[in-house]
Amino acid sequence: MNDHTPEQPAEIVARLRATFRSGRTKPVEWRVDQLRRLREMLTAHGADLAEALHADLGKSPTEAFRTEIDFTVREIDHTLDHLAEWLRPESAPVPGHLGADATAWTRYDPLGVVLVIAPWNYPVQLLLTPMLGALASGNAVVVKPSELAPAASAALARLLPQYLDTSAVAVVEGAVPETTALLAERFDHIFYTGNGMVGRIVMRAAAEHLTPVTLELGGKSPAFVDRGADLSAVADRLARGKFLNAGQTCVAPDYVLTDPETARALEPEFARAVEALFGADPQSSREFGRIVNERHFDRLSALLDSGRAVTGGTTDRAAKYIAPTVLADVDPKAPVMQEEIFGPILPIVTVAGLDEAIDFINDRDKPLALYAFTDADTTRERLAAETSSGGLGFGLPLAHLTVSDLPFGGVGESGMGSYHGRYSIETFSHRKAVLEKPLG
Repeated sequence: MNDHTPEQPAEIVARLRATFRSGRTKPVEWRVDQLRRLREMLTAHGADLAEALHADLGKSPTEAFRTEIDFTVREIDHTLDHLAEWLRPESAPVPGHLGADATAWTRYDPLGVVLVIAPWNYPVQLLLTPMLGALASGNAVVVKPSELAPAASAALARLLPQYLDTSAVAVVEGAVPETTALLAERFDHIFYTGNGMVGRIVMRAAAEHLTPVTLELGGKSPAFVDRGADLSAVADRLARGKFLNAGQTCVAPDYVLTDPETARALEPEFARAVEALFGADPQSSREFGRIVNERHFDRLSALLDSGRAVTGGTTDRAAKYIAPTVLADVDPKAPVMQEEIFGPILPIVTVAGLDEAIDFINDRDKPLALYAFTDADTTRERLAAETSSGGLGFGLPLAHLTVSDLPFGGVGESGMGSYHGRYSIETFSHRKAVLEKPLG
């Protein structure tokens, strides 16, 4: 019989707060050591994590390493290369009335104890990347993996304590009750990735303690295809971006906006692009993943009647498989256009041209990303100036989040706050103003 009583959330937070107050997490040497240990964990156990990702989501080893494990390693390396520079105090000009001997500067202070709540779709990357930013900033961290990716959650809960400082890093597994218990505690920052409904719950809980939050949400990210674009290249790039992880990517192109003539010309190009990626039978392709569970499978299957299938449209519930599908003749009021799809279904919606496309985008919630395929400088300039989105990509979807020197985050319904690279330091730190005036 096991007499060990699991540590409760209040005890975990109190323990980590005591560690933070001791000053243990603040030296740059400790921060660097934790990042190096995390990197060692990823390189030593990449195959274990890839196996877990396959069990949860059907990810191939290639996809698991490219989008989760190696992605996180690159973020660690970038942070290690630049951390000293990012943390350097920044001087500020002092007005003359304070005297020539007065000096002023800003410095980054760690916040304290941070909570990171991760989603199921990229359960390794989207837990470890914000966590490494919090550690690099000198904080103690509680991480909550998603219960909907149980194999990845178990692997992380087993591995992280083997490599990181357990007096400053804790892993809490579980579902809604465990998350609710964590949210009742006072943290110094909460970082949540997921949907807007739970984001509102997180924000309400944080408000009880006036805790700042970063919300990485989602939304319907449009892809505008202009007249005259290279449709073969467009289809190839959209298919790769859309059907990665079986469409279960927060910045995946959610729907295509284009004129009717271009829409018709895109149809055979999409069919060709999907076959080039996954073969004539995507279900047998090792590179095409599966839907996370039956509930999401049923939700997505119900959307397949929203248009005419250009390619795909087939399903296998026992295998949680939905073929990479492109839908044409989609009405903007169709079910597939009412919510973020978060699956391998790409609707094509027609508009008269750029003016109508901009109105269409602006009539809806601000998306996490907007993509456009055009050769016209004026079109790019208008989309940048006249729309609002978390990120904007011309000619290539998803790629902006791989640039560590760009902030990644949403706006409005797609989220608040950002991270990656130095923006993680800004998120998980307080920039403190300092002024010094000698007494003598």
